This record gives sequence, structure tokens and C-alpha cells, in this order.
Amino acid sequence: MLEKDETAKALNKFLRAVIRKSRANLKKKGINASNSLSRSFKSSYKVSPNSIEASISAEDYLPFIDLGVKGVKSGKSLGGFAYKSKGGKTGLKGMPPPKAFDKWNIRRGRAGRDEKGRFLTRKQLNFRTAVGVFNYGIKPTKFFTDPFEEEFKTLPDELIEAYGLDIEKFTKAILDNG
Repeated sequence: MLEKDETAKALNKFLRAVIRKSRANLKKKGINASNSLSRSFKSSYKVSPNSIEASISAEDYLPFIDLGVKGVKSGKSLGGFAYKSKGGKTGLKGMPPPKAFDKWNIRRGRAGRDEKGRFLTRKQLNFRTAVGVFNYGIKPTKFFTDPFEEEFKTLPDELIEAYGLDIEKFTKAILDNG
């Protein structure tokens, strides 16, 4: 069995590596226009004689960007998230608010046009973006899941065995504790 200090060191290294790689993925994939998701990552851990506790917290929308959201018309979600007009257990009720896309559209330099070739107002563009996301969803990026699974494999076997860690349960616990 690992000593308490060694366990703490391994957990700290694990959490830092997951966050570092997740941030790199956000940047590489061009997902995080405002950097607010990247800046929001925080981690903590606690090692007790019979248990370990680790958490990574970030913006509430991390699971949706990571695992995707199925739209009303099409799309795919690895986490069972879906837009529905009436909500539901894993359904996100209604269309996302158009205002949420304002800064995103600006940072992306998006400027849509109507049928006559005229530029859309920001309000119109935001609404069209929200309708598109509602209908076609958000593609899974696995920007967080991939680094997590990769780093989980590097944890010492003694740590995994001693605490009976399972990757799926551990991922859920880390995100839920945040």
C-alpha cells in the first residue's frame, strides 16, 4: 500500500496533468473562444487512511462540451444529454438562450446573412445560432474525457487496487464533487 504522502503526490500529479491536457485540448480544438472554461478549472484532493477524495471543478457546461448534446433533429451525445422541447431526465428543456451566443459569435467573427444577402443583426445571428444548436446539438469533443482516461492509466496500480477505483465511477465522482 502506498504511503499517505505518496498517494497525495500521485493524486496531485494526476489532477494537474488532466487539467493541463484539457486546457491544451480546448486551445488546440478551438473550443473555448473566451477562455472562461479553461480558466475555471480548479482541483482539490484529500487523502485519509481508508479513503481518497479528488475533484475537478469548472464551468457547469463542461460535460455538455465534452460529451456533446443531441439536438432535436440530429446529433450525438456520449453522456445521454439531449435537447427536448419538454425537458426530461437527461433532456435540456427548451432552446438555449440566444444571448449566451453573443460573445461567442463576436469572438468567432461570425456575420450571417439573410435570404436577400443583407447582414443579420447581432440579435438575429444569436437567435439563429441558438436554433441551430437546439436542432443539431453540440458535437462531443472529449477534450476532458480523453486526458482523464489517459492519465488514469498512469496512476500507480497500488493506488487503484487499494481504493478499488473504477474509471467510470472515478470520473463521475471527480466531476460531481466540483
